[in-house]
Amino acid sequence: MGQIRQNWTAEPWKDGELLECAMVIPESDGCATFAFRAPSGAWFDYQPGQFLTLELPVPGGPLARTYTISSSPSRPLSISVTVKAQVGSLGTRWMLDHLKPGMRIKAYGPTGAFSFHRHPAPKYLFISAGSGITPMMSMTTWAWDSGEMPDITFVHAARRPTDIVFRQRLEGFAARVPGLQLRFTVEEVEPFTVWPGFKGRLNQIMLGLMAPDYLEREVFCCGPAPFMQGVREMLQSLGYDMARYHEESFATPQAEEIPVDLVAPPAAAEITFSASGKTVATDGTETVLAVAKRAGLNIPSSCNFGLCGTCKVQKLSGEVAMVHNGGISDEEVASGMILACCARPQGQVEIGL
Repeated sequence: MGQIRQNWTAEPWKDGELLECAMVIPESDGCATFAFRAPSGAWFDYQPGQFLTLELPVPGGPLARTYTISSSPSRPLSISVTVKAQVGSLGTRWMLDHLKPGMRIKAYGPTGAFSFHRHPAPKYLFISAGSGITPMMSMTTWAWDSGEMPDITFVHAARRPTDIVFRQRLEGFAARVPGLQLRFTVEEVEPFTVWPGFKGRLNQIMLGLMAPDYLEREVFCCGPAPFMQGVREMLQSLGYDMARYHEESFATPQAEEIPVDLVAPPAAAEITFSASGKTVATDGTETVLAVAKRAGLNIPSSCNFGLCGTCKVQKLSGEVAMVHNGGISDEEVASGMILACCARPQGQVEIGL
C-alpha cells in the first residue's frame, strides 16, 4: 500500500478566509444546519460553544451575522451553524432561501468565551431554549467524541416536540452512555401524539425534578433573553452560586445611565488609516468603526457592542478608550488589536487599514 495521506492540510482555517457550503440539512420548520468546508483544505480549530460571523451577500450589500457553531472541533474537517428564521430576519432568511452547496462566503472567527473548556467541572447542567441548543450540541458532541463523557444533565425547552433540534442525535448519545441525561419540556403537544417528557414553561419545581443536584453543577445557559433572565432569577432564588453560571447571548446590553454633570466634554481626535492614506478628524465621541464608515472604508462588523470580535483591527499607534463584552482577548489587546465598534480615539491614532 502507498503512503496514507490525511485529507486536510497542516494549517488550520484562518479568520477572514472563505468557507464553501458543503451540505444543507433540514432540521425542523424554518430551521436548517449549514455545513461548511475550507476551499483550501484547511481544518477547523476552535472551542466547543464558540461562534462564527458570516458575511452574507444579501441584496443591497454584504450583511454580517453571528451564529453559534453547532458542530464540534473534534470533527475538524467541516464547521456547521444551525439557524432558525425569526420574524423579520434578513440574513437567516437569505441563508434558508439561497445558500446552496458549492457557494462560497467570507467568515470571521471563531471566537467567544462560552465554552466548558474554560470552566472544567465534574458535573454540568446545560439549560437551553430554541436555537440556544446549538452551543450545547457542540459541547456535548465534543464530550461524546472524547470518549470520556462527563456528567451532563441537558435541559432544553421548546415550543413543540418537533421543534427540538438535534433530538434524535442527542437521544442516540444518551442511549449509549450513562453520563448524559436528557430533560425536555415543551409548551404544547401536537394532536394524536404521545409526549413522555415535561410540559410547560421551565420553573423551579421542574428544575428540581430534572436535576436534583443542580447546586453541585456548573451551569451553562443559552436562549432568548427573557428565558435566560428567568433562569438566572430561578437559580438565584434557589441559592445557587452564580459565579458558576455562564450564559451566551447576542442581545445588546442596556447602556447605563450617566448623569449629565459627570459627562466630560468630547476631546478632539484624529484617525489616520495608514493603508488607505486617509486621515479623518473626529470629536472623540465616534467609534473607530463610525469614523471608518464616514471615510468610505469598510470594516466588517456584526454585533456592534464588542461581543462577536468581527471588527478587530490593528492599532499602530495612539490610544483608544475601549469598553467591550468579551469579543477580544487580553493577548490581542496587548498586541495592539482593538474592536472598532467600541473603541473611541483619544487624540492622534493610527489604524492599519
